[in-house]
Amino acid sequence: MSINQSKHRPFGDLGIVAMRGCEDIAKAVDDYITDWRKADQGVSYIVDSSCPRFGTGEGKGMLNHTARGVDAYIICDCFNYGVTFNMYGQTVPMSPDDHFQDLKRMIATMGSKSRRITVIMPMLYEGRQHRRTARESLDCAQALQELVNMGVKDIVTFDAHDTRVQNAIPLNGFDNVHPTYQMIKALVREVPDIRFDRDKLMIISPDEGGMSRCIYYSSVLGLDLGMFYKRRNYSVIVNGRNPIEAHEFLGNDIKGKDVIIVDDMISSGDSIMDIAVKLKERGAKRIFVFATFGLFVEGFDKFNECYKAGNIDRVFTTNLIYNPPELLKQEWYTNVNMNKYIAYIIDTMNYDNSIAKLMNPVDRINTFLTKKGLK
Repeated sequence: MSINQSKHRPFGDLGIVAMRGCEDIAKAVDDYITDWRKADQGVSYIVDSSCPRFGTGEGKGMLNHTARGVDAYIICDCFNYGVTFNMYGQTVPMSPDDHFQDLKRMIATMGSKSRRITVIMPMLYEGRQHRRTARESLDCAQALQELVNMGVKDIVTFDAHDTRVQNAIPLNGFDNVHPTYQMIKALVREVPDIRFDRDKLMIISPDEGGMSRCIYYSSVLGLDLGMFYKRRNYSVIVNGRNPIEAHEFLGNDIKGKDVIIVDDMISSGDSIMDIAVKLKERGAKRIFVFATFGLFVEGFDKFNECYKAGNIDRVFTTNLIYNPPELLKQEWYTNVNMNKYIAYIIDTMNYDNSIAKLMNPVDRINTFLTKKGLK
């Protein structure tokens, strides 16, 4: 049943647009909303659309449905390398730049006819290039400004690398959502003997930049908090960043405790695995990793070795970005499904209601843990 109280009428006719690679999420979201609204059989809110390519790799956006008066929600995964296109006879995986360009094409097809356009971009395009530290571009800020200049009213993202980037579009909506509730539910389901007791469990931040999300977990769950800070070598740049020389720990004794490492993403995973080894050296019992986005840009071999060595017990990431089939088969991995949460957000926003309670699920977390006898 929808949590929407129907305080308002729908802002406009609901339209869900799935960019390439987001078809499964859009279908699941559509199923939830049609069920909640008791829509007639065969009714769907998904708008028929496509972004075909010419042989040169150039593309165009096509909308096979009227956009007039539609309250449009465009779901876009800019990091889905599982979709491809043909260019000069070669099969080419879509890059983040390709996905973002297609997103702009789709917005352009709507012109000024849509009543409102909301972009749901779980992992923010160029979110890691959010600030200037030398002579370099400000890609994320520029991308946000491009979207709002094309008519986008709201942008919904998850676990933004740095939310201060919203300062680039101060007069438009920018909602940063966290999967805290879903992560906790997944942990309880996968590890039934977990106990949310400060003598048995501790939250760990892998760096100073992730402290805010870890403070939220520790405050809601009543657990102690520890942190690693990265000592970098600022004299060299490798792959666009200063390499990490060591991780130093700040916090209470963790001997005999389970720990949860919370981060926004796993890229290569080197930092997470280095931290896991250091936590084991300090006597940590079991180590669980919560990361909203699992990129695994260097594959899974190092994680398999880390798991076999007993340094990591389970890794949790969401389905908000593309998950290759081989990831879902890993013994140490749990996929956290966010489809229903996205459906709640779209359903609530379409009725022009506040999503504040969805963004701060303290009551739902406490109710869930109390019901399970864990708090």
